[in-house]
This record gives sequence, C-alpha cells and structure tokens, in this order.
Amino acid sequence: MKKLKIMSVFGTRPEAIKMAPLVRELAGREHFESLCCLTGQHREMLDSVMEIFRLRGDYDLNIMQKQQTLSSITTRALLGMDSVLEEAKPDLILVHGDTSTTFAGALAAFYHKIPVGHVEAGLRTYDPYSPFPEEMNRTLVGDIAALHFSPTNANADNLRREAVKGDIFITGNTVIDAMKTTVREDYRFTTAALNELDFAGRRIIALTCHRRENYGQPMHDIFRAVRHIVQTHPEVEVVYPVHLSPAVRECAQTELGGVERIHLIDPVDVEEMHNLMARCCFVMTDSGGLQEEAPAMGKPVLVLRRETERPEAVAAGTVKLAGVEYDNIVRLANELLEQPEIYEQMAHAVNPYGDGNACRRIADAIEWHFGLREEKPADFKA
Repeated sequence: MKKLKIMSVFGTRPEAIKMAPLVRELAGREHFESLCCLTGQHREMLDSVMEIFRLRGDYDLNIMQKQQTLSSITTRALLGMDSVLEEAKPDLILVHGDTSTTFAGALAAFYHKIPVGHVEAGLRTYDPYSPFPEEMNRTLVGDIAALHFSPTNANADNLRREAVKGDIFITGNTVIDAMKTTVREDYRFTTAALNELDFAGRRIIALTCHRRENYGQPMHDIFRAVRHIVQTHPEVEVVYPVHLSPAVRECAQTELGGVERIHLIDPVDVEEMHNLMARCCFVMTDSGGLQEEAPAMGKPVLVLRRETERPEAVAAGTVKLAGVEYDNIVRLANELLEQPEIYEQMAHAVNPYGDGNACRRIADAIEWHFGLREEKPADFKA
C-alpha cells in the first residue's frame, strides 16, 4: 500500500518545539511518509530545535532577512511553498498555531487543493489586534483547515461556535509531549551564567517578554516592575533571555541593564529554557507556549499581557493575568514571593493542557480521517 505523504510546515522556534514530537510520531507510523518543510522564518533558533530533536528539513525555504516585515515573511513563504508542493505532492499539510508561516503554509496548500491539518487549533482572544498578527493568522487558518487539532475542550468549543468546516479533535498540547525529551534532572546548562545560579538557595524568576503589542510603553512598564521586584526582594534573581528584536533589546538594556541580580542573556534553546523553568521559582512571560509548559512543571505563571487565548490555565489556577501595568505586576509578584499559600495553590493546580499523548492522538486522527482505522480516537480530557 502506498504511504500517505504528511508534510509538516513550520518556521519559528515555538512551532518547531511543538511540531518536532509530532513529526517523529508520524515517522514511526507504517502508513505515513513524514516530511518537513522549514520556512526559516526564525533561522538560528529554529536550527537549534531541529538539532535537539534530531530532525532534518526535507525542504528549507530559508526566507529570513534582516528587518523582515510581516508582508515579506508571508509572501516569501507563500512563493517558496509553490515549488515545494509541486514537487512533493503531499496528501496532507500540517501547520501549527498562529504564525505568518502557519498562515502562508495553509494558504499555499489551499491554492494547491491539498487538505490542511491545524495543530493547536481554536485558540482565540477575539481581538484581531491582540495578539498581532497571531489572532488573525489562526482564525484564517481555521477557515481553511479540514482537520482541527484542539488542545482543550474550550478551544474546540470556539471552533464549533464559528461553525468551521472539517473534523475537530481534542488532543492536548504537543508541547507536553516535547518535554519528555527536553527536561532532565541531571541536565547541565550550556549557558555559563545559568550554571552559576544558586537554584536551591535563591528565588529565581524566569522572564520572557517579546510580543509586538508590548513594544513601547507597555514593555518599559513591565521592565520597571521587574526591576522594582528585584530591588525590594534581596533573595530574588531574574533570568531574562532577551529576544533578538532590536526594539526589545534596546528597551531591556535601558530598564534592566546593569541592575544587580538581573541576568540579561542571549536567547537560549528549548532544552535550556525548559530546564530553567523546571528549576526556577516562577515564570513571568508574554509568551503563549510558556503558559502551557511551566504549569506542567508545577511553576506558577504571571502573564504579561492584557488578555490570553489560554483561559483554561487561568480557570485552572496555574496562571494569573498580570497585564502590562506596573502596579498590578508588582502586586501579583509580591503575592507569590510573600504569601506561601498563594504560591502553593498555583504550583499544585492541575495543568489543563495535556498528558503527553497529544501526538499519538493526532496521528490516530489522521489515520481515521483517511480510513486507516475504524474508530475515531477518544478526546483528551483534563
């Protein structure tokens, strides 16, 4: 029997982290030929993930340019996908989440009349400009996709309300699967500054901040709050892998550069970040993925955004929405540092995002869709 060609398309580090275990799961199925097409939207950070998971790209569009815009990313990815799809002729395209690569990959597949599977489908804020451009990217992909792989029941409900076409599956989040590979008790950091930290004797906060909607005054206010938290708690240190965006790096240097016990380091790979989170006290972030990853390690998360497309974590108690206002960020961080009962409630809340079997469920769902198994796979239940 001819194998089905399943092509996974991704181009950023977060996509790669969440798609890597799925690519490996598909490669192990007898019915599938698993292919990777990399857009290279993020180059260096993408390559490190591929190395960690021992994957290679069958196709690489290498679209990254200096000072690239959303329009240039989308058009270069879309044009590059044309020749790839003509050559490979896959039976199914898988895209992940909400990036410009995701949208371009789905649109290219539609133009070639190839069905699309959307991994991490159904996340919504219902504000088209927050997060920007992610909210519109994932909404548009939802209109294109034939298979929707939703991490949670709430995500699936969003799609049902929107009456999307195609089959909806509740799978859990593939990032929980990825952490089986990356987190280890005996892990030794390759970043020298992280090996020098006293995780046992100090209270280490892991910080990330990079979203476009936080550029400008919101980011300055976030960093001022972080500086105040460190200066008023002598036992606290902050580790901040600073995003490569010039706007982010300039703001970080202005507000946090040279401040004692704040460590500004270069971006770290997925293994470094996962193991940093596993050993830290809690996480402050405007990232989407860290809201799912940190609770799986029992780490409270303060989300540095005005809204989140992951309300399940707020409802479960693993995440609190801190916003971008100085006073609220300081207040919530102080609660975690000064009120043990609040910290313990968040640290021991049940993570609603998965049990480490999302990739198996997705692969089973694809087999079912193509008539290779009789029973539709059971949905994940938190």
